[in-house]
Amino acid sequence: MTATTRTALRFEGTDRYHLNPELREIVNIAIAMEKPLLLTGEAGTGKTQLAFEIARALNLRMEEARCKSTFKGEELCYVYDTVLRLNDSRFGSGDTGRDVNNIWDYIRFGPIGRAFTADDRRVLLLDEIDKTDSDTQDNLLDVLEDGAFIIREINHKVKAKHRPIIVITSNAKRELSDPFLRRCFCHYIPFPGPDEMVKIVRLHYPDIPEPFLQASLETFYRLREEGFEKPPATAELLDWIGALQAGGARGPGAGRDVAHIGTLLKRTQDILKFKGIRKALRF
Repeated sequence: MTATTRTALRFEGTDRYHLNPELREIVNIAIAMEKPLLLTGEAGTGKTQLAFEIARALNLRMEEARCKSTFKGEELCYVYDTVLRLNDSRFGSGDTGRDVNNIWDYIRFGPIGRAFTADDRRVLLLDEIDKTDSDTQDNLLDVLEDGAFIIREINHKVKAKHRPIIVITSNAKRELSDPFLRRCFCHYIPFPGPDEMVKIVRLHYPDIPEPFLQASLETFYRLREEGFEKPPATAELLDWIGALQAGGARGPGAGRDVAHIGTLLKRTQDILKFKGIRKALRF
């Protein structure tokens, strides 16, 4: 891919995603230089959604991996199904079209492999990479930097036809290694303040009355200050406002009368704590 092609793609936000200037700059630098973009920040700050909005705005297909502690770096690239091949060699492959003598019939590409082998450029999301162990992260170092990996069973190198736009998210549950961080452009997304949150809410609810919006934000930020184990985030605020409007509410309620509290607080202990202190709350 030429430099001209790389710089032709720019992300300027969408009608569903508020993009501040600092985030816009780092996103477009990462796209232009074909470097992975590592996004950190509190849950609910839009890290994952950003990848989907980049794909939507640039009309690119998505490949995504919701990372788990059991993931290994290799299986994000490919999986060789030895059990299926052994089964076919013993009992036959029937009318499946698989040829037991052709190993490619038993190789399944993971999200990285699909992004690398695609004929078009794609957005690759590695979501919550901090859930994986350090070995998995180390296994991905050269893969992400070189845009290639080796299928060990046949010593075949798979090189990206088009380097994907790589977005990696982390909730900082586990520290990432320095070598992994060196290979990424990194950006911390702070939790939106009230002024920025107004812009975010209006993207989703452009017709919300100003008194309704301001009262909702006041209640929301006060709840975030109450020390809940999982304080409400942007996604919960948007769901809450949607629930209020769907129920025909003229306002968000206040104090012990906060409506639909289960859309804001998700942990049982937080809901119980709210019920215990709501009489003392003053909004």
